[in-house]
Amino acid sequence: MRHHDRYAYSPIIGRPTYDWPGGKRLAFYIGLNLEWFSFGEGLGAELAPGGPQPDVLNYAWRDYGNRVGVFRLLGLFEELKLPVSLLINSSMMEHAPEAIAPFLARGDEIVGHGRTNAERQGVLEESKERQLIREARDALVEATGRAPVGWLGPWISQSPVTPDLLQEEGFRYCLDWCHDDQPTWMKTRGGRILSVPYPQELNDIPQIVGRKREGDEFADMIVDAFDVMIAESAERPLVMGIALHAYLVGHPHRFKHLARALKHITQSGADLLWTTTSGAIAEHVIGFADGIVP
Repeated sequence: MRHHDRYAYSPIIGRPTYDWPGGKRLAFYIGLNLEWFSFGEGLGAELAPGGPQPDVLNYAWRDYGNRVGVFRLLGLFEELKLPVSLLINSSMMEHAPEAIAPFLARGDEIVGHGRTNAERQGVLEESKERQLIREARDALVEATGRAPVGWLGPWISQSPVTPDLLQEEGFRYCLDWCHDDQPTWMKTRGGRILSVPYPQELNDIPQIVGRKREGDEFADMIVDAFDVMIAESAERPLVMGIALHAYLVGHPHRFKHLARALKHITQSGADLLWTTTSGAIAEHVIGFADGIVP
């Protein structure tokens, strides 16, 4: 049987324990995806089955997130004093920089998320994939003055050498793998890269677009997951992330329910809860957990 050879099997119940900063046990972060799409070509989530290109219905639906939804979400994050990991297509910096600026002013983390979600990187030959990673990284550095240390591939797309390329291009962690509730070291041909848990269940794309659930159900899932994980975190440190897209939960009828879920989290877990970013989680682990994190 083929194996990826990136990490070994490790049962969560058999690992050494550790704390997050301040003795906290559940690290909670929001991964907000801000994405740009090509008009009349390429990939993109669909509100309804698309017709011939140009697919105005679905393109405009996605564009709502960058024009309206993101600012509605920003207000909620401000109200609840929640930091954000901003997963950015680098094309956003060219086409919609005003959607990014308030997050930069807040000091939120910038995470590389490819050039555009109209393409996948995992289908490219190695030289072209390296070029994509470099172009996306360099555009973010030029626009923000910050080099991103984390990466999420567009459409969670990886080739067999993606972790190698990310490590070689200076990234310290990736979010593409959803195999654990704790960070995991992954082997690369040049060293190692940290995998920080990224949610595929608590993610509005697979739930709302894929499984056709609505905002109330998605919010209930977030609340239920938090209640279980905050209790479990008394036994072991855990990571809980939620993945959001402004063109989905930024719509008013879904936003109402997301607000309910986030208020439940911020009001319910103060003693054990660390509200943070994926990058802060990675840096904490990289800084102390050698030999502890599998």
